[in-house]
Amino acid sequence: MVSSDSEVSNDSDRPPLIGVTTYLERAQQGVWDVRAAFLPEQYLTAVTGSGGIALLLPPQDPDAADAAIARLDGLVLTGGADVAPELYGAERHPLTDPARADRDAWELALFRAAERRRIPVLAICRGLQLVNVARGGTLQQHLPETLGTEKYRIGGGVFAENRVAVAEDTTLADIIGDTDMTVHSYHHQGIDRLGEGLVPAAHSDDGLVQAFVDASDGHVVGVQWHPEENAEDRRLFADLISQARAFAAHRNTHRKESAR
Repeated sequence: MVSSDSEVSNDSDRPPLIGVTTYLERAQQGVWDVRAAFLPEQYLTAVTGSGGIALLLPPQDPDAADAAIARLDGLVLTGGADVAPELYGAERHPLTDPARADRDAWELALFRAAERRRIPVLAICRGLQLVNVARGGTLQQHLPETLGTEKYRIGGGVFAENRVAVAEDTTLADIIGDTDMTVHSYHHQGIDRLGEGLVPAAHSDDGLVQAFVDASDGHVVGVQWHPEENAEDRRLFADLISQARAFAAHRNTHRKESAR
C-alpha cells in the first residue's frame, strides 16, 4: 500500500525515532528474578532531552535487524560488556568479559543494516569498539597492561574524568566546537588497529584513539567515553537528532516522489 501525502507529512512532523541498544541480563524486582532488557536511564534522557523518541532494542534474532532499522531515523550503540575477541581473531585475555554472543550478533546486524540505509549512528564506549570490529579493526583487551594505566576505569561504578584532544577539521570538531574537553570514562579496553573507513577524531595524551568518524558521506560518530553521563553537555546527542531529522526528511521526500 502506498502512503498518502498526508501520511508522509504527518510522519515528517514527529520527533525522530532513535533506536537505543540494551543489555539482556539477569535482574531482580520484587519476587521476580529473570533475564530482562536493561539500560541506564541516562541514555534515554539524553535522547529525549535532545528532541528524539527513544526506542529500546534488546538483543534478539539478528535476522530482525533490517526490519527494525527500517523504522528508525537514528541509532545509538550503547556501552556494556566487552566485544568477543573471537570476532577480530584474537585470543581471549583472562580479564576480558565473558562473551555476550547474543548482543554481539544483534548489534553487528543493526549496525550493518544502518550502514546500508545510511542511517546516522552514535556509538558509545562498547558501541565504538563494536563498530571498529565491524569495520575489520582490532581492540586492546586490557589497557592497564598495554598502556600501564588504570585511569579509564577506576571502578566502584564511578566514572573517571579524562582529558581528550579533538582533531581539527573533523566532523567531531564541528559537532563539539572545541578541541579540548573533559570526558567521563569507564572502560578497560580500547582501539588497537582502526577499522576500514574510520578516521581518528580524538586522542588522549597516551595516544589512545578516543573517537572516530566515518570517512565517507555516512554519518557515524564513535566515542570511547560516555556522553550520556554529562547532562550539561548534550552536543553529541543534539547532533544525532539533527542528523536523524535530516535523514527522515530526505526519506519522506523520496516517498512523496515515489507516490506520485
